[in-house]
Amino acid sequence: MSTLMANAVSPYREMVAYETLWGQQNQSLRTLAEMFKRERVLPSELLRPELAREATEELRERVETLLRSKTGFSVAVHGAFQYPERLQQAKHPIELFYYRGDIGLLESSCISVVGSRKCSEVGKTNTKNLVTELVRQGFTIVSGLALGIDTVALKTAVEEKGKVIGVIGTPIDHYYPVENRGLQDLIAKEHLLISQVPFYRYSVEPFKSKRNYFPQRNETMSALSEGTIIVEASDTSGTLTQARAALQQGRKLFILDSCFENPDITWPHKFAERGAIRVKTADDITALLGEVKET
Repeated sequence: MSTLMANAVSPYREMVAYETLWGQQNQSLRTLAEMFKRERVLPSELLRPELAREATEELRERVETLLRSKTGFSVAVHGAFQYPERLQQAKHPIELFYYRGDIGLLESSCISVVGSRKCSEVGKTNTKNLVTELVRQGFTIVSGLALGIDTVALKTAVEEKGKVIGVIGTPIDHYYPVENRGLQDLIAKEHLLISQVPFYRYSVEPFKSKRNYFPQRNETMSALSEGTIIVEASDTSGTLTQARAALQQGRKLFILDSCFENPDITWPHKFAERGAIRVKTADDITALLGEVKET
């Protein structure tokens, strides 16, 4: 990717270009990722007329008008030092993301802890115990700020004075669910908050389409992490998107032992057959991940 490093990267210029590419009709993360796979260049270079499909100057101007009103965040671009190369191991990698907080946390030993929104009391207790021990062993906890297991994982890590990365499925300046507004702001101020959701596309697309950003962020969470732990999930849980992503990316996938004891679900055994690891304690996990990197 020598082209990317030949000149200094302008985050603002690349943000406008990337958002313009996203804003094209019928564009998706898959089609966008395929464009960058064919042309290993910066977003601003991909806007060349012969490469950019139907992107127009009018579209770019609409995007830029919206982005001028957005403040309070930073941008990481593929090819610049803030962007972790392991994100490119996702099936459909993002070329740019928005963040608030300490980007240096991406260099730490990260592990995702995820699970059901409608979790049980046992699931909450298991999450607290697991995260408490992982924090004590030096791991940065990554989760998605959804209700349920995600929220318990992040709150526990914060309470235990650990390091936290929250990855959201809305633009960086939105709050979903609204119940986690205070937690999201705390993570952005004292830890790291990440979003890959484009401002412009999100503002103009139908509500039903916006749900796609949540499984997409799960793939990003997996790529950022050394491993993913599923505490509790149903057979139809969106959490399983991250389970599939972890295996596809060559990451460790850990499934808490209690999941296998639930007669109402079949997914734990299916993923175990594909290489997922059944665990009971944080020690089981850290024994397979190795030593924690110091930040």
